[in-house]
Amino acid sequence: MDAGTFAVEARIEATHWWFIGRRKLFSREIGRARISTRARALDIGTSTGTNLRMLRDLGFADVEGLDLSEEAIRYCDEKGLGPVHKGDICAMPFADSSFDLVLATDVIEHVEDDARALSEAARVLEPGGTAIISVPAFQTLYGLQDRVAQHRRRYLKRDLVAKVRTAGFEISDVYYFNYLLFLPIWLARRLIDLVGAKFESEAELNSPVLNWFLGCIFSIDVLSARLQSPPFGVSLVALVRKPV
Repeated sequence: MDAGTFAVEARIEATHWWFIGRRKLFSREIGRARISTRARALDIGTSTGTNLRMLRDLGFADVEGLDLSEEAIRYCDEKGLGPVHKGDICAMPFADSSFDLVLATDVIEHVEDDARALSEAARVLEPGGTAIISVPAFQTLYGLQDRVAQHRRRYLKRDLVAKVRTAGFEISDVYYFNYLLFLPIWLARRLIDLVGAKFESEAELNSPVLNWFLGCIFSIDVLSARLQSPPFGVSLVALVRKPV
């Protein structure tokens, strides 16, 4: 991501409706998988620390991060989150079977060789361990945020399922989320493109009232998405295991 996009995320990730709701969803999946807080956890593509914050708040003590950006690592360090290592997701500086829990959330869409990235995630995961993988969904939603975040693609469920299986994972669950806001977000992105608006991040298009309102909707969304299994969503999450 660009430095300006990192700066916006670092400033708002603790309170922005999307980051809060996403952390709730991941926290619920970690609990559903009955992962002990004594587990060795790795967050791949930490960005400015939103998942590291979540893992700390859940009580995980043995946590490491990985990011290619020195800017991202600096922000995590300033927040007291980490340690975060500098490294490439396609060639991670960790031994085989080093972690019990791996988070690869909104990262593989940045990588040219996403299959290699997923294979690396499987390599560093302990047999029997759990990974949570999330990606942006539906290419029709490609817009400003994808461009400033330097996304190479968005995914359909069948694409992600095929890739994680090829990487050697077993799928425990996979579903779209942020489905209640799918149409408003699609319309907003088409309008932004139509008028040619320039922002460092879509997160700048916010206010306290809007943040509260969208947070309420997104809270309902992340509570219901797995049960409803909607056929569409702005994002897609997979809970997977490495076979024993």
